[in-house]
Amino acid sequence: MQTRTLGRNGPQVSALGLGCMGMSEFYGAHDDAESLATFDYAFAHGLNFLDTADMYGSGRNEELVGRALRGRRAGVFLATKFGFVRDPANPQARDLDARPQRVRAACEASLQRLGVTHIDLYYLHRVDPQVPVEDTVGAMADLVRAGKVRCLGLSEVGPETLERATRVHPITALQSEYSLWTRDPENGVLQACERFGVGFVPFSPLGRGFLTGSIRSPEDLAADDFRRNSPRFQGENFQRNLTLADRVRDMARDKGCTPAQLALAWVLAQGEHVVPIPGTRRVGNLADNLGALQVKLTAAELAAINAVFPLNAAAGARYATGMMRLVKT
Repeated sequence: MQTRTLGRNGPQVSALGLGCMGMSEFYGAHDDAESLATFDYAFAHGLNFLDTADMYGSGRNEELVGRALRGRRAGVFLATKFGFVRDPANPQARDLDARPQRVRAACEASLQRLGVTHIDLYYLHRVDPQVPVEDTVGAMADLVRAGKVRCLGLSEVGPETLERATRVHPITALQSEYSLWTRDPENGVLQACERFGVGFVPFSPLGRGFLTGSIRSPEDLAADDFRRNSPRFQGENFQRNLTLADRVRDMARDKGCTPAQLALAWVLAQGEHVVPIPGTRRVGNLADNLGALQVKLTAAELAAINAVFPLNAAAGARYATGMMRLVKT
């Protein structure tokens, strides 16, 4: 397995990570046995970087990851996130609470669900607009000093917020959506990560599955799949974006790889500090994704891909209005 370093002189992790969110929620029906088999495949092939969060499945995803870790914690680099608060009576509601007094309680709850004594990388899932980021990161730094957490990360923040946070404690990784159809981090975030020695961890590097070419109609999505409410998966936006997915398919065919492998190879080519975490709950998809590590794109191929997918090529916002308000990149 190829490895990369997260942050300047930071930990080494597998060059691809595994996003675990869809194993418990958001993408339709899920099967724990299938997900556990996917973890087995990941570990057997050297993938050791797992990404979860306390809000995924309202804690169920951390419990599932904890089951997968039993007996093999030492070989895994484990990341989880906190910040969102969910109402059991209204699972669709989202609130943020990143007050310092909540940080330790959130961490302790994650440790218990995961069944571990420490978290390797602890992210603030979104910045709480009511709390200065310095206050939240300061409380997170206390967890490092207490041995509960090894490294700190931020999710979906801009360069200014990242700089403010680094003044309080070193930030190992910044996580944000990044793919051929979401290139927003190129407007300063990627550059800031390099400047401050922070690893960049793209989630949804396959455009939430769209760039794989497997989604040809909104009807391909389960009735409870959250993508049905995403502007990019609706109406004219869907049809315009389908044209982009077809271009990925055509370029992948010319390269002799799958669309997923081409899309991931492009993300990997954006810098050695970039470690994508494509999510899947299926062994076949994970095997396909790992094949991207063998796809090397030439400068000419990268230029051709960039010509097809410039900034803002995708039609529609990547979240509905409520969630977009929490994105600061």
